[in-house]
Amino acid sequence: MNAMKKTGVLAALFCTVVLAATAFGAPWQNWRGSGGWGANGAYQRLYNPTTVETITGIVEAVDKVTPMRGMNYGVHLVVKAGDQDVSVHLGPGWYIERLDTKIVKGDQVEIKGSRIMVKGKPVLIAAEVKKGESTLKLRDDNGVPVWAGWRR
Repeated sequence: MNAMKKTGVLAALFCTVVLAATAFGAPWQNWRGSGGWGANGAYQRLYNPTTVETITGIVEAVDKVTPMRGMNYGVHLVVKAGDQDVSVHLGPGWYIERLDTKIVKGDQVEIKGSRIMVKGKPVLIAAEVKKGESTLKLRDDNGVPVWAGWRR
């Protein structure tokens, strides 16, 4: 092989390695849409405007939950409202964890949402969370999530 061909082959090989490294190191590598939290997903269709209620209480726990098979995890609260513990689903972790207002154990909150059944257990799908002077608007009156239009 002459020197010109060797240089061309090496340049092509270098470009291939650089492109592969860029593709495999890209932050969007494992991105698969909303992770099951989209506006038209099976879980979101469970939101029922006729079962909307408002509870007030103290956050007893903040953790992660996967509401339905195949979904990415979401942020889940257990709220002590009167004499009952209420399971509350806020939304996808990738969205909730990036918000400025953080909900932590011990917070006094007011939550408006749709009470439904998930895996045979009652759950409140939150539409709005008030904490002090802050209000997190998570869904509209029909249950359409605010993250459905996030970063458009």
